[in-house]
Amino acid sequence: MGDAMLGVVTAGIYSVAHNSPTNKAYVEAFKKANGYRPNFISLGGYDGMHLIYEALKKTGGKTDADSVIGAMKGMKWESPRGPISIDPDTREIVQNIYVGKVEKVNGELYTVEFATFDAVKDPLKMKK
Repeated sequence: MGDAMLGVVTAGIYSVAHNSPTNKAYVEAFKKANGYRPNFISLGGYDGMHLIYEALKKTGGKTDADSVIGAMKGMKWESPRGPISIDPDTREIVQNIYVGKVEKVNGELYTVEFATFDAVKDPLKMKK
């Protein structure tokens, strides 16, 4: 969409411009492997595989549903998107939501974060 996007304010779970060492390493590795920068879809796959890998480590390789789901409940880690966890009651992801503005950085468009809503749970899954 080009420069028409400059100044647009968005809210989302990930920006390739997220300022953290974990994200910088992820972006560098992704670009090297693919020739373009990552997005929230590729990051979902990355985090999903991380969750499965760590759950299998916790279960000692057991793959039955009760063992794997039990291992995933309450897990926390530092993702390229920031801190995330799995709510032990709902089994839903808990993650930050970032508010950002589209800016040109080194000649490319990026969503640059300027505000954060920390540890957001799915409001439809929260206990009442």
